[in-house]
Amino acid sequence: MKNHWIKTIISFTTVLFTMPLGHALMIIMEKTMTPEAVHYSAFAMGFVGLLMAVWGVFVKGDTKQTLLGLFGGLLFWTGWIEFLFQYYATRVSAQPEIENGEVVTKPEYLILPATFGIWAMVMLLYVFCTRNGCSFINWWQRVLFGKHKTEIAARPMTRHTSIVTFMELNMILWTSYLALMFCYDKNFLGDHHPVTFALGVFCLIGSVLMFRKELRLATWGANIRMAIATVIVFWTPVEILGRMNFFEEIWVEPMKYAPQMITILVAFIALLVYLVYSSAKDKRKASKG
Repeated sequence: MKNHWIKTIISFTTVLFTMPLGHALMIIMEKTMTPEAVHYSAFAMGFVGLLMAVWGVFVKGDTKQTLLGLFGGLLFWTGWIEFLFQYYATRVSAQPEIENGEVVTKPEYLILPATFGIWAMVMLLYVFCTRNGCSFINWWQRVLFGKHKTEIAARPMTRHTSIVTFMELNMILWTSYLALMFCYDKNFLGDHHPVTFALGVFCLIGSVLMFRKELRLATWGANIRMAIATVIVFWTPVEILGRMNFFEEIWVEPMKYAPQMITILVAFIALLVYLVYSSAKDKRKASKG
């Protein structure tokens, strides 16, 4: 089977750049805006993200729908998940985790593990009620249902590509944050525990295997959707190594590393423009052929 290196590298890198840029955006908003302005802006951001995902249901084209789900999901997660947790953490005066006089975990992330039950509830729906292409969910269905898998998870939900992408992004982000927060928590393991290190190694190996699978996806839309999962899994060991001070997380101090962050932003925009142009070009070729 043919490997599609250019599509895969561009899809992967484009999605990858959204990780540091998203972190940097949050930091810049916190440092340059009043708390009240941050909360209003974040709410508007989340609402726009939701509208983008819904808009994707009505537009034509797999790539357009995927991109609307991707960017809608990113805005939604940042605005209505992360910033909303931050708002309530501040409102109830939740305290950060401090080590050696430095904040290692912000209070909003310390609250996040409380959503584990809600996450399990949503996963119950996916595992028991949907037939889908997620390898993780398919594995659980094979383990839990065995030969009855096709009977219990008989059919997929109505498929809207933008909503599928939107939910994929948010669910994988949610899962990875929960895993990291439980690992970092010294009441359970701790950030230097062997299990935390093993999680990073497991995710790194998993991302390589996922990247190999992504190479075989010929269409832009499918490749981008696979890139979302691959990047988030790959970003887990990046987060762990950053937590261990293995390298400098430039996106945590974007003003200090402005040239580097601007370079990432310019590269991201260039890749996105090429992706959209190439997708339109492929669509024109397909219509002529």
